[in-house]
Amino acid sequence: MSSQSFSAARGDCFFCGIVAGEAAAQRVHEDELTITFMDLYPASRGHLLIVPKRHFSDIIGADDAALVRVIVNSRRIALAQKRALGPDGIGVHQLNGAAAGQTVFHYHMHLIPRRMGDPIGFHGRSKAEEGELAGVAAEIARALAEID
Repeated sequence: MSSQSFSAARGDCFFCGIVAGEAAAQRVHEDELTITFMDLYPASRGHLLIVPKRHFSDIIGADDAALVRVIVNSRRIALAQKRALGPDGIGVHQLNGAAAGQTVFHYHMHLIPRRMGDPIGFHGRSKAEEGELAGVAAEIARALAEID
């Protein structure tokens, strides 16, 4: 994480606030370099984000250690999503810059479970219910524990 701490009043990075424990999130996994949590505006059930703990605005600024850990965890978490939720596929997406659709400027990877016929998109239109996010997070975390 960056040396600055999160402050919603200052408009700092929301993901840094999650990393610092100052913003709520339904966490699925955490290690020394990354945190994985449910997307508040999911494109589908089980949509989650893998975020380096250290702040990088995009892939261009990220260091190799963060990039490697994000992609390695992407595979493990996708396997857990597959086991827990049984989707037909999983979209693994990373967006850089507003023109590419990035809305939170902290490097992150989207893992979006998909069913045949689902519309392709990266961000949902409505905020998910906290209870639903908690339930899905628990399902995926249990499946991940079986993999480990």
